[in-house]
Amino acid sequence: MQEGKIIIISAPSGCGKSTIINALMERGDIDMQFSVSATNRSPRAGEEHGKNYYFLSDEQFRKAINDNLFVEYEEVYPGRFYGTLKSEVERLTKGGHNVVLDIDVHGGVNVKNLYGDRALSIFVEPPSIATLRERLEGRGTDAPEVIDQRVDRAEYELTFAPQYDTIVVNRDLDKAINDTHAAITNFLKR
Repeated sequence: MQEGKIIIISAPSGCGKSTIINALMERGDIDMQFSVSATNRSPRAGEEHGKNYYFLSDEQFRKAINDNLFVEYEEVYPGRFYGTLKSEVERLTKGGHNVVLDIDVHGGVNVKNLYGDRALSIFVEPPSIATLRERLEGRGTDAPEVIDQRVDRAEYELTFAPQYDTIVVNRDLDKAINDTHAAITNFLKR
């Protein structure tokens, strides 16, 4: 059995990354699986350890960080961590599956550096910051100051794009989905 590969997809908020990933998963012609993330929050009703998340105590999560057991992790807000365990990536790739990681730009660069040629890093970006602002305003879900924060963060995150293997500009969603699909299928053929 051939070992699976790692597909990293990062983008600023509002660029369509999740929509693109979901469309590719629905097509079903690429074997891609999400890894189960680890967190130090408590399980919610109906959530199962190892299925929804690997639920770790604060102490276990911090020990895993110290023991370098994560491919990437993030402190989403003070004291609340989420991360991808190396063991989870290895479990899936050793089983012949490709792992898709929907992660922030710092995590994406770190994972690419960790796995090198075993990983493909794709950065999805908006056609312009003005277009991104229009999309975020069009959602109607955020206050103006939150949109300003997201746009400021996006401008910062866009500076990471050159560190990615492939940049997909989401000007037209169907084209962005097809461009992402082509990048992944070409990578998997190598």
